[in-house]
Amino acid sequence: MRNNVTNKVKELRTSNKLTQAELAEKIGVTRLTIISMEKQNYEPTVGLALKIAKEFECTVEDIFEVGE
Repeated sequence: MRNNVTNKVKELRTSNKLTQAELAEKIGVTRLTIISMEKQNYEPTVGLALKIAKEFECTVEDIFEVGE
C-alpha cells in the first residue's frame, strides 16, 4: 500500500530564492528529481528527506506530510 506523501519542497525552495538546479546540486540529485518532488510525483528516501531538511534548517515533518 502506497502512502500519500505531500511536500513543501517548492514553497521552501522559492522562499529561499533557490532555482531547481541550485537545490538539486546542494542535495546531490538531478533537477528532474526536484521537479518530480515539486509535482508530488516522487517520494524521496529517508536519506534524501534528511538532506532536504538539513538544507532548509527544519525537520522532515516540516516538509513532508503523510496523508490517509
